[in-house]
Amino acid sequence: MKIITLSFVLLISQFGFSQSYNNLWIPDTLTGTDFTLNIKDTFAQIVNTGNQTITGGINGKFWGPTLFINKGDTVHMNVTNHLNDSTTLHWHGMHLPAVMDGGPHQIIPPGTTWQPYWEVKNQASTLWYHPHMHEMAQEQVTKGIGGFIIVRDAEESALALPRKYGVDDIPIVITDRDINSQNQFAIVPYGDSIMANLTLRAQYSVPAQYVRLRLLNGAIETSYNLGFSDNRSFYVIGTDGGLLNTPVLINGATPRYLLSAGERVEILVDFSGQSGNSVFLKAYNQSLANFIPGSESFPNGPFASFLGHTNYNIVKLNVASTTSNPITSVPATLVNNSYPLEQNAALTRTITLSDSTGVTSVPILGPNAFILGHQLFNINTINHTIPLNQTEIWELKSSSVFAHPFHIHDVEFKILTINGATPPTYQQGWKDVILVEGGKTVRFIAKFDDYADATHPFMYHCHIALHEDEGMMGQFVVTDAVGLNEIKPNEIDFAIYPNPTNDHIYFSFADENADIYYLSIKNLNGKTVLMLPKPQLENGVDVSNLKKGVYFIELTDNKTKSKTSKKIIIE
Repeated sequence: MKIITLSFVLLISQFGFSQSYNNLWIPDTLTGTDFTLNIKDTFAQIVNTGNQTITGGINGKFWGPTLFINKGDTVHMNVTNHLNDSTTLHWHGMHLPAVMDGGPHQIIPPGTTWQPYWEVKNQASTLWYHPHMHEMAQEQVTKGIGGFIIVRDAEESALALPRKYGVDDIPIVITDRDINSQNQFAIVPYGDSIMANLTLRAQYSVPAQYVRLRLLNGAIETSYNLGFSDNRSFYVIGTDGGLLNTPVLINGATPRYLLSAGERVEILVDFSGQSGNSVFLKAYNQSLANFIPGSESFPNGPFASFLGHTNYNIVKLNVASTTSNPITSVPATLVNNSYPLEQNAALTRTITLSDSTGVTSVPILGPNAFILGHQLFNINTINHTIPLNQTEIWELKSSSVFAHPFHIHDVEFKILTINGATPPTYQQGWKDVILVEGGKTVRFIAKFDDYADATHPFMYHCHIALHEDEGMMGQFVVTDAVGLNEIKPNEIDFAIYPNPTNDHIYFSFADENADIYYLSIKNLNGKTVLMLPKPQLENGVDVSNLKKGVYFIELTDNKTKSKTSKKIIIE
């Protein structure tokens, strides 16, 4: 029954036999410098009739609010995990300290609040946030947990670009899901149903002028070969890490842009003079080469999908009236990016992507797992140590039969070559994800500046969630040699007041130069209830949300990483 139903849905979606569409949901927004994000299990009416779908959301039924932040601001996140499982929240594409990054080491237990903060150093760009819990990323992303981050800056704000959110500046996360006969999401790599902003058969009204689409591939595995049903041209103005120097026109007989898992692209589409018409944003995956995620057509098994190696509609765009003060042209230039120079690279670091046989520790891919650096991920192994402020070339050398979207935390990079050739102009901006096709080599350059931390690593991995969960991941630390020889273990001498309290607690230190790396509060059962990386203690710590009882404050020294605990009472 499921096969018949889904096949029919695919046919009407692909060929337009039905006029049954759902209005594209646009995420709510949060702006400012302080953000409260509650991750929770919930329900949503994903399919129009029948059971609600068990989902996961942030401040809502699925997905999360779009966070608007400004370059130069210091932002504070109050992230509370209301799930039944531990999770993390990774700020994908953000340049920030490793202890704030939200990778597999920054685990948030159920019922716990994590409060990272950082100065926004990224330029104007489309970033996103999502769970990064090792061995659970696929499950938690499948639930629908995630959200957009839109960074603003003065340079982008001065350009004549569409930026009316939800009107002519539209965020669209594209993904696919396998929905069973009970309307529930199956935890599988490929889906049978395409979704835009978690909406099935989505449609949206766009004004008759230039419209900016911020497109994010939020799929578990699928790449989408994007284009429009009338093969119209469009401009690429930005990639993962921000705007290009100049817009790049994608035209010709079949204008396409291949977007792999985790990647973002900003495009400008001209709808001028087309009021009353409609066009589909489509995936043209039938033309993809073999072994690109989404090009396969497996009839059975865990990788089976009706969407595999087919073309299908993603969202129907209905052209409405022009808005006031419309954008009617494309700027000739955008920004002036300054990229690291190849001659300034201290070294070339080779990362291999390969297939492995005889692996018994991975449940889906084993015994044929995909691996980086000839080994499966080990959370206790640091694969690379990088000196602070070093510029490096990373050579991604694939002997795998499959294409893998490679993502690195901490930095945005500039692609130098793809299999020895200069990348196309639309890929010559800042990137943090690059699809490495089987048997090919990609070289990129990046500078590892601003943040050093010998304790917490950054990650690099395949952004196919299944591959990531099953060990296609490595980690690196950025270290600053200054003062390393002076480190000696020591206990932190501090006092807490008032104690007991029901509001804030404050700290006094015997050493006025005390530098605290981490603050944790645990209850009598040893469960962590509050996590503050690099806490700002001058204004105290708010404990008013904690239940009455006895707790232990644990402070970690920044230099030595030694820990000291004291008891407090919440009354």
